[in-house]
Amino acid sequence: MLNVGAITEGFVLDHIQAGTSLSLYYDLKLDQLDCCVAIIKNARSNKMGKKDILKVECDIDALDLDVLGFIDHNITVNIIKGEKIVEKKVLKLPQEIKNVIRCCNPRCITSIEQELDQIFLLTDPSTQTYRCKYCEEKYKSHKLP
Repeated sequence: MLNVGAITEGFVLDHIQAGTSLSLYYDLKLDQLDCCVAIIKNARSNKMGKKDILKVECDIDALDLDVLGFIDHNITVNIIKGEKIVEKKVLKLPQEIKNVIRCCNPRCITSIEQELDQIFLLTDPSTQTYRCKYCEEKYKSHKLP
């Protein structure tokens, strides 16, 4: 039996699709934080069969919930204080994401104006479709560049 100790203050990302926690670790830029991070891969789950879990011992403000909601809005965010869960955040698809993904249209203004923010808007929540704010090019994949 694997035993990962409790964290005093921080957050736990639960119900991560099995095998994706390491890419999520880099997408959320957790590698740039100076704090303790535990990555648990392929844990048993009644709900999912197998799942990954990330335990991070730092302030929740270090986490961009919009990026996390864009990557996978089914992840559960548990906020820990005093070794107890004090709040559970439910993620949703963000209406707008800024500077997370890039427009692939070579004629888009963002290709010419490099300092312009890359802004994508949620145009169809049922299909999780995002489109460029400037040229309306559809974003093709939920994998971050």
